[in-house]
Amino acid sequence: MLLELLRKYRTPLLAGCLILFALLLYSANLRHRDHTTLFEKTILQLTSPFQKGLDLVWKAVSGAWDRYLWLVDTEGQNTRLQEENRQLKAELVALEEVRLANERLRKLLEFRDREQLSALPAQVIAEDAASWFRTVIIDKGTDDGIREGLPVVVAEGAVGRIIRASAHDARVLLITDASSAVASLVQRNRTRGISRGRGDSLTLEFALRQADLEVGDLVISSGTGGVFPKGVPIGTVTRVAREEYGLFQSVSIAPAVDFARLEEVLVLIGEEL
Repeated sequence: MLLELLRKYRTPLLAGCLILFALLLYSANLRHRDHTTLFEKTILQLTSPFQKGLDLVWKAVSGAWDRYLWLVDTEGQNTRLQEENRQLKAELVALEEVRLANERLRKLLEFRDREQLSALPAQVIAEDAASWFRTVIIDKGTDDGIREGLPVVVAEGAVGRIIRASAHDARVLLITDASSAVASLVQRNRTRGISRGRGDSLTLEFALRQADLEVGDLVISSGTGGVFPKGVPIGTVTRVAREEYGLFQSVSIAPAVDFARLEEVLVLIGEEL
């Protein structure tokens, strides 16, 4: 229906549009004049509604275009900010790692100075993946003065001893390994025994049955085993059991060192006994 009307009145409509377009152009020029005639004022009044409509359409189109350009620019800025944010987060993580490493090294050096030990700082670079061995590898070897048998400690206590050394690294047998044994004594009452590894914990063997041992007692190295100097913390007594018969009591020890978080250690260079 509408198409039929457009076809029927195509010529008059086209003529009307051309006249309206001409009037709009004319009225647009009249807007900039200071003085207008009565005819020109009439033209302005007649074209004013159309001119306002065109102005509204133009503002809408112009606003939409400006918003599109703003969104494109905002998207670019957002991408750049996200990339900067990722870089800053990575830098913060790296700085936090440096801070934590410095804090651990500071504790180690304070421990070395406090105990007046001749020690070489080293970093743990690998650990034994096999569950039946408790060893770690450090980044110092024979070129740094490392020798087999040297004790390895941290500020919290005994770690283990060097069992193999190459030019640039060395393997440390942890005190929690089943083949490890440390001559020990209970700090409170000087009860002697042997701390032997049991995987994640230790036992104090050969502690006489009549010895007064309690949960919470600190076990330290006795200095008589040929590896660790005297007084290095081994762990804390967590269980004491006395059988009705027998010479010794059964004692469990929680290690003083958290081996799951072992990162930096001290190799006691001058303490080989």
